Amino acid sequence: QVQLVESGGGLVQAGSSLSLSCKASGRTISEYDMAWFRRASGKEREFVATFTRTGRIFYSESVKGRFTISSNITDNTVYLQMTGLKPEDTAVYSCAARGGSFVYVRTRSSEYEYWGQGTQVTVSS
Repeated sequence: QVQLVESGGGLVQAGSSLSLSCKASGRTISEYDMAWFRRASGKEREFVATFTRTGRIFYSESVKGRFTISSNITDNTVYLQMTGLKPEDTAVYSCAARGGSFVYVRTRSSEYEYWGQGTQVTVSS
């Protein structure tokens, strides 16, 4: 099993940047499709970005051009670099991992098996 721990969340002003980290342990992230999701208060969990084990990267339209997902195998960590943050980006950001065989890019939270505890990102106006 893989364990995931997110960090880097906090309170920032609109237009600021923030970088989140998802540290994996127990297994190497190279065996998984990794993804970031977020859940704003009162809303459904939303797909943000994914970095698959095959190296494919895919972003939701709402963050494309502002967020960057990256993977560092040596550190066994997946990052989410966020720039141009907006109040609507406020949410609990969670890291997720999907094992098994890769077939296609997955954006449904139900398709991911392992989850971190989440880290709060709050963007003030």
